[in-house]
Amino acid sequence: MAHKDRLVAVIIIVVVLGALAYWITTADISAVNSPGRIESSIANGLREWYIGRGAKRVPAPTVANNAENISQGEALYSMSCAQCHGMDARKPMPMGEWMYPRVPNLSSADTQEMSDKEIFWVIKNGIRLSGMPGFAKLSTDPEIWQMTYYVRSLGAKPAK
Repeated sequence: MAHKDRLVAVIIIVVVLGALAYWITTADISAVNSPGRIESSIANGLREWYIGRGAKRVPAPTVANNAENISQGEALYSMSCAQCHGMDARKPMPMGEWMYPRVPNLSSADTQEMSDKEIFWVIKNGIRLSGMPGFAKLSTDPEIWQMTYYVRSLGAKPAK
């Protein structure tokens, strides 16, 4: 009986290694082509989980969500973010259109459904292997909150 169990285990291992070898030799990691549904679903799910986990450690805002701070956030956005996300944060610049994952429209439902702490976390820490830099070493937490409030305000503004 032990011989039969070992044979089954060896067959399973060979099949798994064969499938892995096939995937490694045929996978397309090009950033030019859009990924398939399965890859996107897995990557998006993992990204959302990591952002949610990180956002739990974000302290309460240190600046008010008001017109003055939103305006300051827009100014910071134009200096740091517009070259990828676009001047209106809705239509990416050419560089952002061809990043993978694609640069999002910041007024989109996907972005606006994020909590303020999640948006703050993304701006501060960035997303590795996505082109989204972290601004923790360039901007203070109050400045990052101002950018967060600006991004949040985009959901309330109609597209031009």
